[in-house]
Amino acid sequence: MNRDFFIEINSQQRNHDGERICGDVFLYRYIKEEDRVIAVLSDGMGHGVKANILATLTSTMAINFTREHKQVERIAEIIMNTLPVCSERKISYSTFTIIDIDGSGKATILEYDNPSSIVLRGNKVFDPAWEKVVLEKGKHAGKILKFCTFMPEKEDRIIFCSDGVSQSGMGSEEFPFGWERDNIESYAAKLVASEASISASMLSGKIVTMAHKNDNYKARDDISCATIYFREPRKMLLCTGPPFDKEKDKELAAKVTGYNGKVILCGGTTADIVARELNRKIVDELIFEDPELPPESFLEGIDLVTEGILTLQKVNELLKTFNNSVRLGKGPADKIVKMFMESDEIHFIIGTRINIAHQDPNLPVELEIRRTVIKRIARLLEEKWLKKVSFEYI
Repeated sequence: MNRDFFIEINSQQRNHDGERICGDVFLYRYIKEEDRVIAVLSDGMGHGVKANILATLTSTMAINFTREHKQVERIAEIIMNTLPVCSERKISYSTFTIIDIDGSGKATILEYDNPSSIVLRGNKVFDPAWEKVVLEKGKHAGKILKFCTFMPEKEDRIIFCSDGVSQSGMGSEEFPFGWERDNIESYAAKLVASEASISASMLSGKIVTMAHKNDNYKARDDISCATIYFREPRKMLLCTGPPFDKEKDKELAAKVTGYNGKVILCGGTTADIVARELNRKIVDELIFEDPELPPESFLEGIDLVTEGILTLQKVNELLKTFNNSVRLGKGPADKIVKMFMESDEIHFIIGTRINIAHQDPNLPVELEIRRTVIKRIARLLEEKWLKKVSFEYI
């Protein structure tokens, strides 16, 4: 059985006041062959560079061991016994939460010393039935870890954070013992109740902002929150290049109009074909939002119409460096990246006719460039952004 939902993952962080680097580390991997997602949040002891190194070590190890399908007890044992121990306090140098979601959708959560993960089903709290793992051997014998396994449903969310969130505001009148998990839980449920489709990054961001506010805007620890949101996939179609046979033009136009999701046409010839087949007019924009690229055009019923190969090359460049803190401009390539980020399943239709205007017909270079650029874009979307990507040549 294959899962029928999309998994949206995002995290937000605030560094300990005055630190340039975060002592919490959040990592996730999409393992394409197994259609599997592994996410880890680790909190290194203290803050700053040393904490970051310990948390990086822990989270990298956690992802690699989890990937090998080891038993929960075994993963716990290996990580705990590999981590250095503080000589004075005899406690492990970093905490962790590992979430493993397999191809069928089954989720397993393993936790050591982080605040317990919150599972919301819609805006109601769901209890995934936690169990304990007691380590039997090694220097951590007797240590207790928690784990649970459950089948997520659409509109479920898993929220997990570092203790910078649960201990925020500690000692204040409002939260003498810190914000604590129950308050975080009801705050998250309230946010979802008021906005049912709140994204993973918005939800994590609001929780982090609230924790920062509890600390009077001077974070007394690294504050991190990550959210995994299981939801209906949002679809997008990108067509580039004219079909190999003129007879296929009609088919291309039909695919475009029949598509249930956002549609982008990249390339003047591609847009001309669709406009002609649908008997609609293309209106050209004359404002250059991006000096490097021709401006976008407008075609009724299509979300975005841009030039082809140059725009796609710029999209590839943007995607390489894009992250949560990058602000996109208004140019055609920026708009495509923004639409990619708002979509989960992206389908490319690549026309295979050589564009006579571009080159010597003996050398199908343009087609090769187009294919190569699309492949690079697809790889970035899959590996870095967990998007589902499919291709079709016409």
